Order: sequence, then C-alpha cells, then structure tokens
Amino acid sequence: MHGTTSRVDPKVKEQSAIKAKLLMAGITLADIDRTYGLSDGTARNTMREPNIRGERAIAAALGTKPHLLWPTRYRPSGQRRSPQDWKRVPTLKQRRNEQAA
Repeated sequence: MHGTTSRVDPKVKEQSAIKAKLLMAGITLADIDRTYGLSDGTARNTMREPNIRGERAIAAALGTKPHLLWPTRYRPSGQRRSPQDWKRVPTLKQRRNEQAA
C-alpha cells in the first residue's frame, strides 16, 4: 500500500468475513434468495445495506444469528441498533479510487 497505513472500515471487514463464510460453505447469495423466498438480489443488497429479512436468511444459511454476523447493525444482545441510518459499504472499485486519491 505504498507505505501508508490504511484503516479498513468495520463494515467492510464484516462483509468480507461473511463472504468468506459463505464461500467456505459453498453457498451463494442467489442460493439464499431462492431458498428463503427472497426477491432476486435481496441477499446481495443486504451485504451492503441493512435488510432484516436478508440478514436473517444469510444468518440461517450459515447456521448462526444475525447479530453475530453484523456487530455494526446489532447490539451484542441481538437487538438491532437504532436508528438504521446506514451508509452503504463502498464497492471495491470505490475503495480503490479512494486509496489512489
């Protein structure tokens, strides 16, 4: 990283950890949409912005609870943080552009 230290957004770390778990389990986001009766793209969008149905489906597919996957969206008790005024997680391209600037 050209000698600079960069701080990774906790939401990006969360997203990466969830994607890794899905990959290791052999589960795609599209599989989750189909299995849990979600509209196409719901699980994918849930990775970047809060969606309670998508969060529950992803957690169920991984055999866990949503608050264990998304500590930025939930309190340790499992209660959703409020208000849900989240900024979308930047895409990889957006993060690379920020680093280049």
